[in-house]
Amino acid sequence: MRFQPFRIGFTTAGLLLPLLILLFFSCKAIAQADSQNEFLSIAIPAAVLYDAPSLNAGKLYVASVNLPLEVVVKVVGWVKVRDYRGSLAWVEDKNLSPKRFVIISISTGSVYQSPDQTSPLVFRARQDVVLEWLGTAANGWVKVKHRDGQIGYINANQVWGV
Repeated sequence: MRFQPFRIGFTTAGLLLPLLILLFFSCKAIAQADSQNEFLSIAIPAAVLYDAPSLNAGKLYVASVNLPLEVVVKVVGWVKVRDYRGSLAWVEDKNLSPKRFVIISISTGSVYQSPDQTSPLVFRARQDVVLEWLGTAANGWVKVKHRDGQIGYINANQVWGV
């Protein structure tokens, strides 16, 4: 018996290319649908962030409670996160909370009574102030709560963590 390699005829090749293209765009659509960013926050007063998923890894910095972090990847016991400055680090998953927070990303953020710049101003917050995320409103606004209890709406382009 002689070995004969599999030959792709014109009929098979004609179907293969469209199927590969369909597969590519299907995977791309699924990836885009699943690309909704996941945000967590620091759950303890001070959490150490590392350069690798190990307590023996290099310590990068200490993050304070409620700091919002974007999830990049999860492994057993550890989460690789991105902070609002774009830095990547690893943190033990036991130090994280699903409670959402945002952080002011511009010099001064303005929080209004309703999701409209013409509504009354509730308060202003300086850069790096953390606010509790209460939800997303229409037209690019985010409902937030200051630790002092004040609630209002801020334009999503003024905060990070949405």
